[in-house]
Amino acid sequence: MTATPPPPAQGNSDDPRLAFMHRLQAVSNRIHGTRDAYELMLELSGEICALFRADRLTLYALTEDRSNIISRVKTGLGGFKDLRLPVGPRSIAGYCAMTRRTVNIHDAHDDDELRRIYPELRFLSQVDERTGYRSREVLAVACTDSHNDLQGVLQLINTLDGGPFSDIVTEGAEILARSLGVALALRPPGAGLFRSKYDGLVAEGVLSAGELDLARRSARRKGKDIEDVLHGEFQVPLAALGRALAAFFDLPYEPFRGDRIRPVHLLRSLKREFVEANQWLPVEESEDGVVVISTDAERVRTSRSVQNVLAADRVAFRVTTGEEFRRTVDQFYCVDDADKVSELLSSMDDEEQDSEAGDAVSAAADNELVRLVNKIIIDAFEQKASDIHIEPYPGRQKTVVRFRKDGELRNYIEVPASYRNALVTRIKIMCDLDISERRKPQDGKIRFRKFGPLDIELRVATLPSANGLEDVVMRVLASGEPIALDRLGLSTHNASRLRAVIDKPYGIFFVCGPTGSGKTTTLHSILGHLNTPERKIWTAEDPVEITQRGLRQVQINRKAGMDFATVMRAFLRADPDVIMVGEMRDHETVSIGIEASLTGHLVLSTLHTNSAPESVIRLLDMGMDPFNFSDALLGVLAQRLARRLCPSCREPYLADETEIDELCAEYASELHNTVAWRNDPQAAMAALRARLLDGQGGAAERITLYRARGCPACGGCGYAGRIGLHELMIGSDACKQRILRRAPVDELLASALDDGMRTLKMDGIEKVLAGLTDMRQVRQVCIK
Repeated sequence: MTATPPPPAQGNSDDPRLAFMHRLQAVSNRIHGTRDAYELMLELSGEICALFRADRLTLYALTEDRSNIISRVKTGLGGFKDLRLPVGPRSIAGYCAMTRRTVNIHDAHDDDELRRIYPELRFLSQVDERTGYRSREVLAVACTDSHNDLQGVLQLINTLDGGPFSDIVTEGAEILARSLGVALALRPPGAGLFRSKYDGLVAEGVLSAGELDLARRSARRKGKDIEDVLHGEFQVPLAALGRALAAFFDLPYEPFRGDRIRPVHLLRSLKREFVEANQWLPVEESEDGVVVISTDAERVRTSRSVQNVLAADRVAFRVTTGEEFRRTVDQFYCVDDADKVSELLSSMDDEEQDSEAGDAVSAAADNELVRLVNKIIIDAFEQKASDIHIEPYPGRQKTVVRFRKDGELRNYIEVPASYRNALVTRIKIMCDLDISERRKPQDGKIRFRKFGPLDIELRVATLPSANGLEDVVMRVLASGEPIALDRLGLSTHNASRLRAVIDKPYGIFFVCGPTGSGKTTTLHSILGHLNTPERKIWTAEDPVEITQRGLRQVQINRKAGMDFATVMRAFLRADPDVIMVGEMRDHETVSIGIEASLTGHLVLSTLHTNSAPESVIRLLDMGMDPFNFSDALLGVLAQRLARRLCPSCREPYLADETEIDELCAEYASELHNTVAWRNDPQAAMAALRARLLDGQGGAAERITLYRARGCPACGGCGYAGRIGLHELMIGSDACKQRILRRAPVDELLASALDDGMRTLKMDGIEKVLAGLTDMRQVRQVCIK
């Protein structure tokens, strides 16, 4: 918040300069010799603004590598946490740090005035755009110590009297900056910045000093903790409170993590009542020792109670907020639900040695273990996990259970080592596998409705691993309704082209991509679009995951001789209009599919290929006749799944021109073989840039992008769910001509791009600009 200046001094009214210098001397005397200039500046910021008749003040400190300056004291910059600026002409304060010259600017938005000072000097306009504030006059002075070494920059913004900062104010600012430079040089390394736990909120610009004082008075009056008032009434984010505590205690901040594994061995002797009374909790073991979180880390650290209770040689203390501490306690001590995994694990004894095969069978029937396996499966389904990984380790090491969520593995729980054989045996019993066979891989299926409340299936694979152990991977096959075509995440461009293709009465259409990229989901969305009473639709799938009323769905059963090719031949005698085949991986199945498409049927299938043009080459290499194949091909849709930014916490920021240039260049790198690019690269680049930035402000300096931040809703990772990236190649006349003469992939790709195709990376960049994901995720899935 903007500091409100007190009225000007009344003494020495006959000599304004003398009165000014008298007040400046008083401020300088308080700064001289101080061991904590930042804390003092927090107290004096309002007084200094009044003395210099300035609306805002910022004190920057030089970083240890001397390449950046970072704001340590700010007034009125609530839209920013820390301002970190490079030493250089990209900002006024950075230029002042570079040259150590005093800069007095009449209008910071006047580019001509800035160029007269230095040709490359720029004003950091993002601050004004974010806060809605209008900076005019700027006075920046370098803070140097007695050896003339740079320590920081003092910057004043906007005079209260109108017009530029006067000569006397400039002279006074230089005097004050010298005092600050000396004081900053005296400040010992690692010294705390703040005198109370939440003063860091003022330094970050989250609150003004007056608002913090108001929160303290409100907490005292209502008998509440000040943190509850700050978070509940003043809407201060928990992360900001955590950073303030970290600065005060000089310890790392540990936020709440929803995916944390309960450390049973650390909590074995700790009751919930003891933890709540003493306000400390061990959460994990790391390279630094046992990690202990606390709301009052200094008191806990000095009491030595942690080391005595845990009998730990090394303890790594972390600070956290009261709210996050309570949530972690609730996460670890789940007393309200008897079937919570943590409670089930606590009831299991880890003192016995590994069970032999016979004992494992009896242990697998143990009520606690049965409930644990059921709970693992139920939690995986409720958390929308696609796979469950059970990974035993030798000796006394625990068995780790992990879930694959949104394409990434995340730790779930650790099971005592004595139960590792029984856990695998229990899963084998559920899917009727040979429990005595531990040397060969086995595959099976669990119909979970026989064991629990969910009507789901799990595809199970067991694999022998080192030290005579067995790993288990279970794929969750949750039956469900298809996703509507307009909710697949297709861009407007791709959606209209896809509808035009699949509405044709016959031909063959492929969806390609690696395992887990959503091919089956996309095919069922297309079938949902085609599923009308006028059409007969047959599907051959292994397994049948998504069911739709109106489809006739056949489950592949190779043991009974029902493979894809056999079922497809049967389909041709069953009067189909549309045929969907779960996968085409051999010459016979593809040949039958092409034959069916040429005899008046619409055929849909999947391929395990990387891109749309590569799919065509793969099929030709499998021996397909180019004439029939080109005649039948409607199109190929390649797709990937990228992690979607969490809508609850994604953080907007103004992209700089360099980042926008990099995005455009990366997009353009996909187009270099097209006709437009070969004819006139500069015009093509200009047209591309205009199209990408259209609707985004029209200019690079006004482009808002988003980045991952992290919140309780997404488990602190910043991502929630996934979004599809698509590459749709249409079987146009130009494409078919190149198939007939077996053109190479590069030529086929260039032709498809000329026909309007957008590659996976191009589609991903457009979704980055739309704020749905970020470039890190796009680059991660769009590798060549």
